[in-house]
Amino acid sequence: MDELVSKKNLNWSELGFKYHKTDYRFRALHKSGKWQEGELITDEAISIHEGAPSIHYAQQCFEGMKAQTAVDGRVLLFRPDLNSERMNSAAPRLLMPQVPKDLFIRAVEETVRANYAWIPPYGSGASLYIRPMLIGVGENLGLNPAQEFEFRVFVSPVGPYYKGAGMAVISLAVSEIDRAAPRGTGSYKVGANYAGGLLATRQAQELGANEALYLDASENRYIDEAGSANILVVMNDGTLVTPKSDAILPSITRRSIMEFAKDQLGMNTQERPIDLRAELSNFQEMAACGTAAVLSPVGKLYFDDQWHSVYGDGSEVGPVMQKVYDTLVGIQKGEVSDGFGWTHEVKI
Repeated sequence: MDELVSKKNLNWSELGFKYHKTDYRFRALHKSGKWQEGELITDEAISIHEGAPSIHYAQQCFEGMKAQTAVDGRVLLFRPDLNSERMNSAAPRLLMPQVPKDLFIRAVEETVRANYAWIPPYGSGASLYIRPMLIGVGENLGLNPAQEFEFRVFVSPVGPYYKGAGMAVISLAVSEIDRAAPRGTGSYKVGANYAGGLLATRQAQELGANEALYLDASENRYIDEAGSANILVVMNDGTLVTPKSDAILPSITRRSIMEFAKDQLGMNTQERPIDLRAELSNFQEMAACGTAAVLSPVGKLYFDDQWHSVYGDGSEVGPVMQKVYDTLVGIQKGEVSDGFGWTHEVKI
């Protein structure tokens, strides 16, 4: 395919995590109770009625995925079936129609394939970010669900979410803002969760942190998640722990790490509440993880009006997180044997 379609002339290693318009995106409409077949289009703009529920009442959900160029040139997705499942979990919560799995996968594959020239080459440190989204469209005024819906997939080449090559060590500041109520929409990937967190992120950055860290809304004790990523902690006894809460997003990256850490790396793993103040002294290493963040070690935490170091001087990558990162990225890029069947090749 490289011989037939030349790559775009971009400085791949210098890409930030920002939008670049690519050539094609996929659109399918849901009308009269059924999905249309869908098609590739070139227009990046969405024409939407001024009364659309997605604008007024946040009736919309989305996913985040990446396509990677493998060492042998294949184009790989990572567990796209779980992205489909997660969107189809969120949709009914907002009274939206589920997107059939075959439509979801086909839309992603067609969009990636049509934008092959935008897929960063192997070894560049960049990837093709994929954004499937489902929104309520059409005329509306009252607090009612939409009668029509649009499913769209667009892509953009991106660099690391946090500045820095490879693993970027970050800092987090505990927010006084609650991200989500225990029985709210925190466990669904819906836009309203993120809009509500913009202020917390800005306040964290004003303190010198990269991102906000949320504690549970009930007692303000237990770690929930960061503004754009889930949390992993290596305890002093070597156990890999991740927070257990009904208010956090079920990260595909986190789920995968916990699985291979146990089955492939031989680590003890736990999913349980983590009391930040009571257990910080037992933290050996900590990281934020997600599709965008991949795995970003947390060097420092800000709470109770002071900074607390998690590992070393707060700027170092610990050995456990380095091993976890290498395994995760290795599987995603085809460098490490995928004994789990997680990678999904897009035939070019």
